[in-house]
Amino acid sequence: MPSTTKAALIWALSLAPYALSAALPAKRAISSVVSGKPIGFGAGVTGGGNVAPVYPKTIADLKKYLTSTAPQVIVIDGQYNFAGSEGTQTLQACNSYSCTPENGGQAMLNTLNGCTGSTYSVKIDTAAYQGIQVQSDKTLVGKNGATLNGKGLRMVRVSNIIIQNLKITNLNPSYVWGGDAISMSDTHDIWIDHVQTSNVGRQHYSFGQDPNHRITISNSFVNGATTHSASCDGHTYWGEEMVGRDDSITWYRNYVYKTSGRSPALSGGTILHAVNNVFEDNSGHMIEGGEATARGIFEGNVFKNIKTTLDAGFKGKLFAANDKNKASCSTALGRACQSNTYSSAPEVTRADTAFFKNFNGLQIVGADTAASIASTVPKSAGATL
Repeated sequence: MPSTTKAALIWALSLAPYALSAALPAKRAISSVVSGKPIGFGAGVTGGGNVAPVYPKTIADLKKYLTSTAPQVIVIDGQYNFAGSEGTQTLQACNSYSCTPENGGQAMLNTLNGCTGSTYSVKIDTAAYQGIQVQSDKTLVGKNGATLNGKGLRMVRVSNIIIQNLKITNLNPSYVWGGDAISMSDTHDIWIDHVQTSNVGRQHYSFGQDPNHRITISNSFVNGATTHSASCDGHTYWGEEMVGRDDSITWYRNYVYKTSGRSPALSGGTILHAVNNVFEDNSGHMIEGGEATARGIFEGNVFKNIKTTLDAGFKGKLFAANDKNKASCSTALGRACQSNTYSSAPEVTRADTAFFKNFNGLQIVGADTAASIASTVPKSAGATL
């Protein structure tokens, strides 16, 4: 190697650590207003760090803080009523289900040209139609029953966000596409903890097709009991849509209640670790997904009163832990899995292992036995702090 080339290489290598450190965000402490610490794939999240908390009094204040470019720690108390705050808009809709909004069903908004028959005009609440565009480096913590009424949260091309102890509800529940409680696309390092979602127009959790890396959703309550049901039985069909082409999601100690589908829809290129959740009262099917690139480990979960636990059309890779196969999890998790349990629910027997190498480098949360969480998770999940 010529001496000038060698010298240049040595000089470049000497600067490499400095270039790397400049590319990485500074590590900040988590604010004391946050309960506990993030776990699972999203363990590195710090949110707004330890900057001084702000206490918005109005919905305008809240939107200002969440959409600012500066790190924020935001504490909200009580109800923030967005319903009607942005007026209404008229859209076309169609009756795609056997039950209509007038008799407890849903109509479909034709915003994506999904209607194949005749349409008619409807008025929807504009605020509920799309969530607040949350920016990076935010911590949002609710106290004393904090509720977003008529507004969800939307995260696109952002990172490092904590959302804790919050209720989100009343998002145009009469209309499919009327509003998602929490949606994200092209994000990384998100921790959502102790959040309750209910009466939404579409998804409780919606992951867009652009990758969402290192996401943890924990101790949360997907309350599918709804006044307007696409399955015409008071159960929501629109639970969790995980369709990102390269997502990594820890789904931990959540209570998923009274759904009829998409609980979750595990598709795209998602890698999912579902551990110590309680899935209860599903009138249709729990796990679905139409792409072979999706992967999931389900361990230590309770499946209770479910018509179909795994949809027959599921095409992804799935490992459902039981007493016979749980030791093989060690190659993916560094420990044995905990077995799932089933009560009035068909057992999932899939035990694919070829994707276990994809867990390398991810933070793995611990697991308790399914028996130990069967009664505690339904009580502790949601905005219960």
